[in-house]
Amino acid sequence: MGQAYGIPVVSPDADVQPYAGFWLRFAAYLIDSIVLFVIQMALAAAVILMDPGDLRAFLNVAPVGWALTWAYFAVLESSPLQGTVGKHALGLYVADVYGDPIGLGRASARYWLKLLSSLLLMAGWVMAAFTPRKQALHDMVARTLVLRRLPPAMPSSAAEAANLEEYWDGRRWVSTAPLEAQP
Repeated sequence: MGQAYGIPVVSPDADVQPYAGFWLRFAAYLIDSIVLFVIQMALAAAVILMDPGDLRAFLNVAPVGWALTWAYFAVLESSPLQGTVGKHALGLYVADVYGDPIGLGRASARYWLKLLSSLLLMAGWVMAAFTPRKQALHDMVARTLVLRRLPPAMPSSAAEAANLEEYWDGRRWVSTAPLEAQP
């Protein structure tokens, strides 16, 4: 497996694709929705407990909730984590079309472009199931990808061909040298 522009290149006969498909992305979004629901319900409960009879104070929770939702997606996707809690839990991350991290501006644009994907009867979201790079409409316009974190692979035969005594297999150092008998 090589890399082109920072995006893992997978041979056509490989079973693993680096792009996150529709259902993985949907599951990540469900996790994010639960996280945001808990945060927003805690905020609403705090406002109700502080002033139970003030309807205007409770109505001010909605714009704050929208701002929190924007910040949650935009800040986390532009952070070194490169994804929200749901994406991180499922081993996904957001990158530009070259595989590089995105900035806050592009992450914000991607978030607001999700409205466009939703306004088209959710067809913009469903596009992720059918496009070659599994991009939804907001990903295409923002020029982003949602990728799976693939472990770096170095088969043992490659290590032996390179005559390496030890190599990193993605999780630990592996030694190909025979163990010496201890006295």
